[in-house]
Amino acid sequence: MFRDEDLALLVRPLFAFLTVAPRAGRWPAPRPVWFEVTDGGDLAMFSESGSPKLSRLREQSRASVVVAAPPGEPEHWVAVEGAVTLHDQGGADLAARLADRYGLSSDPKYQALIEQWRASGVVRIVLHPEKVNRFSA
Repeated sequence: MFRDEDLALLVRPLFAFLTVAPRAGRWPAPRPVWFEVTDGGDLAMFSESGSPKLSRLREQSRASVVVAAPPGEPEHWVAVEGAVTLHDQGGADLAARLADRYGLSSDPKYQALIEQWRASGVVRIVLHPEKVNRFSA
């Protein structure tokens, strides 16, 4: 589903902005998250088990993600929407892998945070792309 130019952006250590269905009376509010593209072409993220976004995803298992090139580069973004599955297994390993991807695995405060996530548990969020929009200048 992703084109080569999409993957060129998505393999970079950029934030994805995850949007889930809001609570009643609220507007959607994207949240920055670490992510990776899986071998199967899905997007994997994680969240602490008690987070509000997980409650929303359990109620409505759809989400969208936008990843954009940083300022100073030509405009380039990829927007993905689709169904989401939640997995109790693999979240801590994903978090550790992503800390390495984002260059934070040697930072003592992130090492402590990863150990905290391993102890308390984090949920792996997998977005299965159904629609991809994109722009590249």
